Amino acid sequence: MKKHRTTLIKQNMRSRFKNCLAGLALTMAGSLTSAHAVDQLEKDELKFGFIKLTDMAPLAVAYEKGFFEDEGLYVTIEPQANWKVLLDRVIDGELDGAHMLAGQPLGATIGFGTKADIITAFSMDLNGNAITVSNDIWAEMKPNIPQDAAGKPVHPISATALKPVVDRYKSEGKPFNMGMVFPVSTHNYELRYWLAAGGIHPGYYSKTDITGQIDADALLSVTPPPQMPSTLEAGTIYGYCVGEPWNQQAVFKGIGVPVVTDYEIWKNNPEKVFGVSAAWAKENPNTHKAVIKALIRAAQWLDANNDANRPEAVKILAQSEYVGADYDVIANSMTGTFEYEKGDKRALPDFNVFYRYYATYPYYSDAIWYLTQMRRWGQITEEKSDQWFHEIAKKVYRPDIYLAAAKELLEEGKIAKKDMPWDTDGYRPPQTHFIDNISYDGRTPNAYLSKFNIGLKGNDIVQ
Repeated sequence: MKKHRTTLIKQNMRSRFKNCLAGLALTMAGSLTSAHAVDQLEKDELKFGFIKLTDMAPLAVAYEKGFFEDEGLYVTIEPQANWKVLLDRVIDGELDGAHMLAGQPLGATIGFGTKADIITAFSMDLNGNAITVSNDIWAEMKPNIPQDAAGKPVHPISATALKPVVDRYKSEGKPFNMGMVFPVSTHNYELRYWLAAGGIHPGYYSKTDITGQIDADALLSVTPPPQMPSTLEAGTIYGYCVGEPWNQQAVFKGIGVPVVTDYEIWKNNPEKVFGVSAAWAKENPNTHKAVIKALIRAAQWLDANNDANRPEAVKILAQSEYVGADYDVIANSMTGTFEYEKGDKRALPDFNVFYRYYATYPYYSDAIWYLTQMRRWGQITEEKSDQWFHEIAKKVYRPDIYLAAAKELLEEGKIAKKDMPWDTDGYRPPQTHFIDNISYDGRTPNAYLSKFNIGLKGNDIVQ
């Protein structure tokens, strides 16, 4: 165990002792309130899981900066081998909660893959992903991409630049393989969205074929995030969609080029969530609220003062127990820039957003977007009513728990009133910043699906 962890445990014990004394004093005074009810926690020793990606930052920061301790929580944070193992351990109770793909609680709830009731009351971030291709594929794409006056590629880069390459592979009878991290990952849906917007079919799922490669021009398959660069270098895949630092790692290693970020595919899109089992949330409501409070404060710290804390956050994430990548690799995206082709570093201040733009609020409309993509590509095999989409979203996404935590933080003077969308109905206004210029309104999911040329809609079924 590292020295700083031993120190934190000692600090935590002192903090818990102080909290007990404070709670006792308040009880004696007859003024114990829920906002300070540390001694009302159903459980104070917790274990959370994560995957080694920079967007797990709120968990690491809440631990390292003492925000969990402030809520009377003694937390252990453990990296997991992959997303399936992580989900299974939350379901089995080996983990109290975890950094999750936004699609995981939804996929589990509707029974795609593992069937389980998982909820989220906290969205961990916006943006943070990119699509990278190998150097050879980039060399073939580049002539199809407009250049600016300085001779640099004009962004965002459409998948239309990749289509002639994919078509050539098909004509030669060779599969064009690409990687994504999990069937219900943001990365899967973003990669599919980008490909389809450029006229490249990413394939369908069906009841009997869960490869997601039916009728596909590009064949997508699962690769764990840390293995993406080495798999690309080996030539097993020709491109991938993943979170950081694994796109920037390809640049640093000189093996690939990030061609588009998810910010350019869908500006300020929701990314990861913090998920727990519905049963755990029901058994531990005060503990759950305390966890969300700590995570909100961590997200606030990450974006405070125009990202002034990001260099310190990068140092935290670079530690082997968290992401474990080089400081410079993580800093390339976490500090407001992003490097595409080697040497082509551009300002992208919102590549990683943790707090601003109400990033932590679990919007129903965010959940519904993921559900529409599950339907679009056949993971939801049959037509569903708009009401069905709304009901699933409200079962899984829990802004009521989030706002209860935020209210206590407001009363404690730890956040500002303007920081939270107190009066929202849970749906964002219609969003228009997509790479294909198709607008999205979470209130009308089937009307949204009808706008796409590639993808299932209405009563379409893949046989």
